[in-house]
Parts: sequence; C-alpha cells; structure tokens
Amino acid sequence: MKNSIKIAVGAFVLLGGKAFAQVNDTISAPKQKLEEIVISGQYNPQSIDKAINNVTILNRQRIENLGAITLADALNQVMNISILPNAGNGRSTVKMFGLDAQYFTILVDNVPMISDEGFGNNTDLTQINLDDIEQIEIVEGSMGVDYGANAITGIINIITKKNNIHDWNVNFFAQEETVGNEYDLKNKGKHTQGLTLGRNINDKLYASINYTHTDFKGWYNDREGFTYYGDEDKRGHDWLPKNQNNLKALLNYHHKSYRVYYKFEFFDERMKNYSKEFNFNENPIFGIDDPVAVDRILNTKRWSNVLNTSGKLKDLFAFDLSFSYQKQDKDTDRYRYRIKYDEKFDREKFKSESREVFFSRGTFSDFIKSSVAKFQVGYEISNTNGFSSMSEMLGEQPTKKSLGSYDFYASSEIKVTPRFMVRPGYRLMTSNTFKSQNAFNLVLKYVLPQDYEIRATVGTSPRLPNYEELYTYFVDVNHDLRGNENLKPEMGRTLFLNLKKKFAFSDDFEYNTNLTGRYLEVLDKISVIELVSPSGLQYVYENTDKYRNIGVTFLNQFSYKSLDFGVGFTMSGSAQEIYGAPKGTDQFLYTPEVTANVNYRLPDLGTIFSFYYKYNGEESRFRKGSDEFGEYYIKGKQESYSWLDFSVRQPFFRNMLYATIGVRNIFDVKELKTSANSGTVHSAGSNSTPIGYGRSFFVKLQYKLGF
Repeated sequence: MKNSIKIAVGAFVLLGGKAFAQVNDTISAPKQKLEEIVISGQYNPQSIDKAINNVTILNRQRIENLGAITLADALNQVMNISILPNAGNGRSTVKMFGLDAQYFTILVDNVPMISDEGFGNNTDLTQINLDDIEQIEIVEGSMGVDYGANAITGIINIITKKNNIHDWNVNFFAQEETVGNEYDLKNKGKHTQGLTLGRNINDKLYASINYTHTDFKGWYNDREGFTYYGDEDKRGHDWLPKNQNNLKALLNYHHKSYRVYYKFEFFDERMKNYSKEFNFNENPIFGIDDPVAVDRILNTKRWSNVLNTSGKLKDLFAFDLSFSYQKQDKDTDRYRYRIKYDEKFDREKFKSESREVFFSRGTFSDFIKSSVAKFQVGYEISNTNGFSSMSEMLGEQPTKKSLGSYDFYASSEIKVTPRFMVRPGYRLMTSNTFKSQNAFNLVLKYVLPQDYEIRATVGTSPRLPNYEELYTYFVDVNHDLRGNENLKPEMGRTLFLNLKKKFAFSDDFEYNTNLTGRYLEVLDKISVIELVSPSGLQYVYENTDKYRNIGVTFLNQFSYKSLDFGVGFTMSGSAQEIYGAPKGTDQFLYTPEVTANVNYRLPDLGTIFSFYYKYNGEESRFRKGSDEFGEYYIKGKQESYSWLDFSVRQPFFRNMLYATIGVRNIFDVKELKTSANSGTVHSAGSNSTPIGYGRSFFVKLQYKLGF
C-alpha cells in the first residue's frame, strides 16, 4: 500500500504540470449531468426516456461511490437482486425473483460471458472487475427474443469504456480494505491495485490497456489458518482466500457511422482451499504426532477475444456484428500437507474443468425505410466444447460434451401513433442437443398526457438443462443420483406492467417515480425426484415442478441542487408446486424489500457523501424433511436483515487525485438464521447461512490524468 501511494504521488509531481485538462470523472455538478443512454435491447443507443424497455442503470458515479471492485459489490444494493456468497467454494452468484443464477444472463457489451458452470449464466460475480466499466444496465423480465435461452428473469449487460476525450489518459488506483475486523499488509484483508493507460493514436483510433490485481486474504473469523494443528476445530478459513490478476486490452477504430473494435482479456485466479479437518497421526510409542491435512489449490484461467463491427452499409441497412472466442480452464492441485514441517507430498495435479466457446451475434436493421415502423433481424450462434467440474467432485473421468445452438430472431418497432409504440418479436432456437425452442415477446409503450409513460412487456424464454442435470452419475454404496439426457428445457413466462414519470419542478428540482407490477412463472422446472428400483432408492433429475412469482415495486428518486435521494419498496410473493408434495405447499409466501440511497455533494469542495441502505425481509419456503415418523414438508424461514454502506469521496488537485473512504455492512451482518417449525410432531430445526464477513472499512486513492 505504501509503495502504491508513493507511485501515485510521484506520477502527480512529474506529470501534473504537463496536464492541461483533467480526465472526465463521475463527480459533476447537478447541472452538468448527462442524459443516460441505454444499449440493452435497443435497435440503436437511446436515452433512457425513449428506451422501449424499462432499464435500470448503475452509472460510473455510483460504482465509484460504492468503492465497488467487482460486480458483486455493485449489485449488492440493487432492488430485486440478492447476492448469494458461498464461503465453501468462494463464489458469489445472483438471485432475482427467487430464482438463482441459472435463470439470469450476464453479458459484456451484448456478448455472454464464459464461467465455471455456464455461458452467460451461473457466473461468479467476484471474477468480474469493474475497472473499465462505463455503466451496468439491468433489464428485468424475460429477454429471450433479444438474448436467447436462460434470460428468464432478466439480463445484466456490462458496458465497457471504448474512448476518451484526451490524447493520453492515465488512471491508477490502490484500494485497501479490511475483511471484517481483520487487516494487515501481509496476511489479512483485501488489497487491490489497478492501472489503465489510454491513447488516442489519431482522430479515428483509440487503444487502451488495463491491469487489476486483487489479493483477498480470506476471512479467518475464529480460525487460525493453514498452519494450525491444535486440538480445537480452528484450522483454515471461514471464507477462502483468492488471488486474482486481470489484464484487458482494447483497440477501437471509428470513422463517421462505422466502428470496429477488438477486446482481449486474460483472467487468472488462484484460490486456496485449506481443509478444516486434519489427521493428528499420533504415535503413542514415541509420544509424537505428525498432523496431515488434504488441501487444494484451484487455478482458474479465462481468455476472451471479442471482435465487433457496426455501422451502415451505404443506405441499404445498419448492422452490428460480434464474434467471440472464449476459453476457461480450472486446474486442481491436490496434495497432503504435513503441517508441522510445512511439507507437501502425494501431490496430484489435474484439469477439473475446461470449456471453450465460439460465439457470434449479428443484427441488421433499417433495411426498410419507413417513418412508422422499424424492423430488425438477427442471428446468434454458439458452440461450446468441454467438460464440467462436476467430474472431479464425483471422482470420475471427465465426460466431454459439445453443445451447439443456432438462433434466428426478428422484431419490429411500430409507431402506431406519435405516443403509442408496439414492439413484437420472435426467436427460433435450434441446437444439436434439444428440440427447437421458441421465444416471444411483445412490448407496448404509451405516453399518456402530461408525459406519464406506461410500458407493458410480455415475454417467454427457455432455461436449458445444465451439465450436472444432464450427465451426473453418482452411484456408490450410499448414493444413487443420475442425470437425465432426456430432460427438456424449462419454459419461463413473464408479464411486466410499468408506469413512470419525471417531474421537473425547476432547473434545480427533479423527481422521478417508477411503479412496476409483475407476474413470472417457470413450467417444467427441473427437480430431483425419488424412485424405487430393485437395487433400492434412486434419485434422478426430471421436469416436474412449477414456479410462480408475483410482485410490485415502487421506486422514487429526488434530485435537488446538490442532493440526490432515493427510496424504493418491493413486495414479492413466490410459490412452487413441488412434485409429490401435498396441497398447501404451493401457496404464495411473501417477502418485503426496501432500498434507500442518499448522495450529497458539497458545491465548493466537491466532496460527495453517500449512503446506500437495503432491507431484505424474512423469506419463507417449503422444504422436504424426514424423521422416524416418515417424510413431511415443512415451512422454513430465513431471518430478515439490513445492509448499510457509507462512503466519502474527495477530489484534489484539479480533479486529478481522488480519495475515498467508506464502511461496508455497517450493521455487521455475518450469517442468517434459518428455522423450521411444522407445528406437528416433527421437531423444529435451525441452521445458518453465511451472507457476509461483518463490518469492513476501505480506503481508495485514485489518480486520473488526461493531456
């Protein structure tokens, strides 16, 4: 950290005198606010007011105020989204409307992102760095026509920076953060450094390179790390340590209406999984012991290449074409560790997961010249080869599989009247594994008198079975769990109705209100069912269940001079029809959610104070249990909790140096208690789910220079 500060100060001293303009920053006076532009689901980039879909934007200013390093940091305070950290495997995924990350698609510049367990879904949010991000766009509801399968509950589209107004720009930052109350420069805490260099080579060509390093030392809590071998259960970490290196490069060419860019990314993560259990290996004859544990180092490497070209072919049509080759490998280094002597032996290295994807997406529009209607056609092709990490868990040889999908879609925007717009769309999905699937959507937008905007969106999207559901084979003396290659895709349907209005009372006072109602259902939901076979009980994946979600969301944002204040409320109800469950278990169970944010800027100093608050209400669901009386279904409850973040961001030296200090998780939330009480002879049970590592503090120094 000290070296990082020295570098930043030294660069300022050497280059500060040569700079004649500072780099544009997210801090600006309210009167200088730029209109937000939406990319996701649009024929062309549109202002958020003109966008056909209802889109939530997390801009660069919010990302900076939160001190967000990864996508998990940025989404933690977003309405209707829950971050699901897993202390056991170090991953963090997302849940929306009660459904996990398999039903949600994450894209970078409209291209799905490869991950451990999917392509565009099941992504580990802690592996997505935000250093080169312009904004994050969130669209709720089925987006199957625009973005294909697995976009049932919505999409997150990450828009990266592709230009800069200066000939040269330099952005360096260092961020130090405690992990709960744990911190030192060597063995505890979270340490992040990043450097971006950008260059306008000429009026048409821009190049940039970006590097970010994050060293998360894990969370010990009451544990003592990998060198401990005492009598108590204190070895290892409660949250696994990981070290990440992320390198990105961009070359962007633009001329008039034509643009082509190439992006490269290399990501490397080493996660250390120190076993909490070990064998003392006591020798009573000599009175000595030789404690040994079985540990693992998991090394994930990701390569991404994206080529995009867009523009107009004379006056014939407009086009936007993306081509991507992505690859991800996970290597496992498993060994026995002699703790007393710091010695590794019986070492076994193998590749536990490998996947490569070729992807191409193309859209063509403006080929019919009309002031009343616009038309768009497109294709999407992906070919995935590899094997899943599930193979290592089962101790079997990897099963290599190939999945190819070939989609074609079309939509139109019809301006029925100057205030009424209709957008129907259809996608045909074909593949080498599943039968052809269809996705439909219909978006209606009507501008009422006094500029009230009402949007109605009906959409469908399938969710394709994942590797484990298709190919799992876990059979031994105690288990019999089998995948099912005959599974059919689940089908999701959504209906959203949205009313929004912007009130501008004066140049200094603005108010935005947004009311949304929704209905969502998933048919043929895949579940594990129990079968009776001659060899005993057998479990297999089948299309059996049905999931429903209803809800209403009310968001309000006020802006008065240097003050921004927002408050939102959601009431969400979920119901699931479970195979073999009695009636009553499919009832709707409701959960409230509240968000609030306050941002205040001192006009003279430019200091920004930010508060972000989120209340997650008590969640209930039915689950299956068994005891000596037999099997039963019981309603379990997960306790409610509140999450509050605070930060102060201060610019110095003509907006070239920024200092941010902040506190995450002020209420010190660590785990949520889950309890069940059937009200019958069955006993109540309780456990806990990790949700955070407690209150933590961060300090960030950022140096920006443009000349």
